[in-house]
Amino acid sequence: MENINLIPLLDYIDPSFCTYQEWVNVGMALKLEGYSVTDWDTWSLRDAGRYHPGECVRKWNTFDNTATSLVTGATIVDMAKRGGWTASAGPDIAYDWDDLIPERDDQVIVDKNWVEGRELEAPGDNWDPVKDLIKYLSTLFDSTDYVGYVTSSWEKDGKFLPNKGNYGRTAGELIEELTVCDGDLGAVLGDYNPKAGAWIRFNPLDGKGVRNENVTDFRYALVESDSMELEKQNEIIRQLELPVACLVYSGGKSVHAIVHIDAGNYEEYRKRVDYLYAICRKNGLAIDTQNRNPSRLSRMPGVLRDGKKQFLIDTNLGKETFQEWREWIEAVNDDLPDPESLCDVWNHMPPLSPALIDGVLRQGHKMMIAGPSKAGKSYALIELV
Repeated sequence: MENINLIPLLDYIDPSFCTYQEWVNVGMALKLEGYSVTDWDTWSLRDAGRYHPGECVRKWNTFDNTATSLVTGATIVDMAKRGGWTASAGPDIAYDWDDLIPERDDQVIVDKNWVEGRELEAPGDNWDPVKDLIKYLSTLFDSTDYVGYVTSSWEKDGKFLPNKGNYGRTAGELIEELTVCDGDLGAVLGDYNPKAGAWIRFNPLDGKGVRNENVTDFRYALVESDSMELEKQNEIIRQLELPVACLVYSGGKSVHAIVHIDAGNYEEYRKRVDYLYAICRKNGLAIDTQNRNPSRLSRMPGVLRDGKKQFLIDTNLGKETFQEWREWIEAVNDDLPDPESLCDVWNHMPPLSPALIDGVLRQGHKMMIAGPSKAGKSYALIELV
C-alpha cells in the first residue's frame, strides 16, 4: 500500500484492546508492507501490561511473506478506521489495483483533535452519597426489578476485584431501606472496603444469578474508556449525544456512561452494542471492549474508592432512546438539505390563475384528452371552446 503511510494509523489502534491474533496481524501487515520490526515494537510498547522485550523480534522472524495467505496493510487501515481514523481529502492519486480507496466516514461527529475537554463537577463537602445511589436506582430500574450489586472484594497483584455479590433484592426494596438508613449505606448493602469501592449491575436480573442468562431486560450498555483524560471522555460523550441514563465517576481513570440500548433480546443487544462501540471509536473514544456483556458490573455511586468519591455526575443526557440516537447519527452527515417548514407560507398561498373551465382547467395550465380513434376527441375540444 504505497499510497498510505501506515505508521500514523497505528495511533488509532490501541494494542491494549487488541486480541493476540490482532496484535500478530498488525506485525505481519507491517512486515509485508516493508516496515521494520522497530515500528511494531514501538507500537506494542504502548501496552505496558502485556509487553515483553524481544517478543516482537522473535515473532517477526517467523512471518513468511511468501505464504499463500497474507495479511496486508488493508488490515491496519480497517482497524484504524474502527478506531476513528478517516482518510483526509488530498490531491488526486493514482491507485494500484490492490490499493484501498478511502471513503468518507459519515459517522464521525467529533473531531478529536479539537476536543478541549469538560471538567467534572465533583461534589463538595455537602455530598449526600445515599441520595446519589437512590437517584441512580430510580433512574435505571423499576421498583420490581432485581438489582445486582457487590460490596465485597479481594485483592490480586495490588488490584481489588469484586466478588459475585448480591442479586436477591429489588430496586424498590433497596430505595425504601436507603431512605431510612440515616446515611449508613453499609446497613443496607453491607460494608465495603473503602480502598476498593463498590460495584453495581446496570441491567435488571431475575434474582437467581448474575450471568447474562439472568438478565431480564437488555436496557443498557456500559461505555468506559480509561486510556484518555477524564475531561475528554466527558466532552466526547456529550458531543456524541449518547443516550446516557446515568453518568458516574468511577473514582479512578474513567467515567462510566450507562447508555440506553433498549434491545428486545440478547442478539439485538449485541448488534446494538457493537454499533455503539464502533461509533465511539470512530469519534475518538477508546472503548474498553470487555464491557460488552449485559450482566457487566459498573461502579456504584455513593461510595469512596481509595480516597476518591464514586459519584453520580449527571442523568438523562443526550438523546432519549437508542433508536433516536442512531437516526441522528446517520442523518447528521447525510448531505441532504435541511428541511424547511411550510408554516410561514401555508396561510399565504399564491393566488390561483383564472379558470378557463371551472374545476377542470386554469389559464396557463395544460389539459390532455385521450381516447381511441374516432372517439370524438376533436369534437369534444370544439365544444369546450
